[in-house]
Amino acid sequence: MTSPPTDNHAELLRALLAGKLPDENGRFGPFGGQYVPETLIPALARLKEGVYGLLPTEDFQERLQNQLRSWVGRPTALTYAPRLSERWSAEVWLKREDLAHTGAHKINNAIGQGLLAEALGASRVVAETGAGQHGVASAAACARLGLPCIVYMGEIDIERQAPNVDRMTRLGAEVVAVKSGDRTLRAAIDEALRDWVSDPSDTYYLLGSAVGPHPYPYLVRELQAVIGREARTQILEHCGALPDAVFACVGGGSNAIGLFHAFLGDQDVHLVGVEAGGRGEALGDNSATLVGGRPGVLHGAHSMLLYDEDGQIQETHSVSAGLDYPGVGPEHSFLKLVGRANYVTANDVEALDAVDECCSEEGILPALETAHALAGARRWAKKNQGKRILIGLSGRGDKDVPILRQHALSTETANAAP
Repeated sequence: MTSPPTDNHAELLRALLAGKLPDENGRFGPFGGQYVPETLIPALARLKEGVYGLLPTEDFQERLQNQLRSWVGRPTALTYAPRLSERWSAEVWLKREDLAHTGAHKINNAIGQGLLAEALGASRVVAETGAGQHGVASAAACARLGLPCIVYMGEIDIERQAPNVDRMTRLGAEVVAVKSGDRTLRAAIDEALRDWVSDPSDTYYLLGSAVGPHPYPYLVRELQAVIGREARTQILEHCGALPDAVFACVGGGSNAIGLFHAFLGDQDVHLVGVEAGGRGEALGDNSATLVGGRPGVLHGAHSMLLYDEDGQIQETHSVSAGLDYPGVGPEHSFLKLVGRANYVTANDVEALDAVDECCSEEGILPALETAHALAGARRWAKKNQGKRILIGLSGRGDKDVPILRQHALSTETANAAP
């Protein structure tokens, strides 16, 4: 549920639309900020200076746009989905980030931050990854720019995303298995931060989602906002009107915030983020941070989190490694607070079913992360028939084939049991 609007919320939203948020302290209303060891403050100050001093310049933007056009393959297509439209009694459009180089939206952020690391004189890059797509994108961007790259990845995610591990090593990155903590994305971020703390002067931390201490949520949002800008222009060209609703999956939230940002000022456009409902509503059975979480501090920022009565961050569950995270970007927490975006869940079964439907009806194999957005959009369409729906197809599902095969075998075994 979104929060009931208040005068203060309306004022905060106007500030966001006017470009005044995050504020000078890196906050979106009560969320965001910098909660890091003292040793990282100088590194964050240098990064903030680089972000606000370099990112808007004509020279940096020219270099970035050239890479996005000639190497990433932007603009990505906006695809009408006729068979899903017929099945759902809706007009369904897909923003095809699966067609970007390396197969997901992550490359927009990776090449942008890679160029920034280069401009700031970094001699090495560290990154974290869950589903592996950010790791692949970081490895590719660093290879493109001639920067050494180390990717931290949880041991569990290495097992379930083996194809992407191979891609990272072939692209020249060193993949470090994280065997501590929950051995998924949260633990990988922990290790990448420890590496950065040990060498904040020469190391650049290429953070993969719109999370972490300021200025990362802002930086990642700015680099991913190309998705929404393109989609808004494209759907107006195709339809002569905006969508009634925009859907995106939400883990840390970079794909969703990138798609939503261009539509924030369009009050008639519903913005819906779909989190991982996992296998149930109990704490530890899902990754539904915005739907079921509470405010707290994790990985350098104040945001919504999943923790128990003792304040301990909980392990999460999702069939999709990229959504398996107990936190979320502070800007998403802010959008829920002010009532501008709504957040719902799709469970594992719904996501797996959405993969099959998108494959058989549209000839597109979506990532399991994306499948959550498809499932949420399908549910909304049944209650709001005849509407125009835009879905962020955040990545392709090649990486998930081993997981899909495993679930198919499990289903066959269960059905064959006496």
